[in-house]
Amino acid sequence: MTKRDVMRLVYEGEPPPYVPWELSFTCEARAKLVTHYGTEDLEPHLQNHVAGLGSAIGFFADLPDCRVQDVFGVVWDRSVDRDIGVVEGCVLPEPTLAGYEFPDPCDPRFFADTDETLGRYGDRFRVFSLGFSLYERAWTLRGMENLMMDFIEHPEFVCDLLSTIADYNIAQVEKALTFDIDAVHFGDDWGQQFGLQMGPELWREFIFPSLERMYSVVTAAGKYVSIHSCGDVDELFDDLVGIGLNCFNPFQPEVMDVDALMGQYRGRLAFHGGMSTQKTLPYGTVEDVVRETRHLLALGQGSGYIFAPAHAVEGDVPLENMLAFIEEVQGQPGFVRD
Repeated sequence: MTKRDVMRLVYEGEPPPYVPWELSFTCEARAKLVTHYGTEDLEPHLQNHVAGLGSAIGFFADLPDCRVQDVFGVVWDRSVDRDIGVVEGCVLPEPTLAGYEFPDPCDPRFFADTDETLGRYGDRFRVFSLGFSLYERAWTLRGMENLMMDFIEHPEFVCDLLSTIADYNIAQVEKALTFDIDAVHFGDDWGQQFGLQMGPELWREFIFPSLERMYSVVTAAGKYVSIHSCGDVDELFDDLVGIGLNCFNPFQPEVMDVDALMGQYRGRLAFHGGMSTQKTLPYGTVEDVVRETRHLLALGQGSGYIFAPAHAVEGDVPLENMLAFIEEVQGQPGFVRD
């Protein structure tokens, strides 16, 4: 059974032979592993089960002074956060799309490495990712405070903006579906440590309709829908499952009852994540990491779980803690290394 087969069982809610995993790391954390293993190519050591496709946010242009520009024209200052950055300026200073031209959703750069990745990791579950896929794309263009005010003061503009972003995403998804992929992953943070940033009423009025339209393109093609949304968003799970969601990430234990939710949604929704990146990984001992990893693996034995840290592992995590969960997941009975 290939890694792709194991992942499909998890997405279908069927018992896998072992709990699969996807392990990702920020630049600083990755550098520790590169030094430890003595190679830039970490995949033979990580044995991940997902082949990631696409270019998520579309960071293609490097600028001076630790800055980058995405395809939407948003400039990001990476002087502090080297992995994403902080938005600089405002592309849409007024609540209108007049004069602004959306980028090409089928820009060849989003698909440039697809054939190579599929050739190298053909046994893995193939996931095409769109980062900042709706709400986040909107606020990065308009500004967070401006968009929050627009929900109330300029609702027609918000509908126009979100609908146009959804059109862009759908065109990119349709291109991705011409490849042999398994799932489309939409990244869009709606939550904070307690509840939704915009509240459930505004989410259902403005966000939900575009999600339903985007997800339907994926499900109509017989593919799976996966999402990433940080924070306390579990109040939305029933809505999301109802429009075709198959897998939720990052499943943060600091804001969600991991044990209860896995039991409640088993067979209806798979979870991807769950390992504490706010507490256990940076501040726990190796024994703490091993204990939490084993607990999550035990929860996932039945079905519907992909082990992962709840966020790409940060640079404040000790190397020994990283190695602890890497060794635990690969030590599961039934798993055979490539």
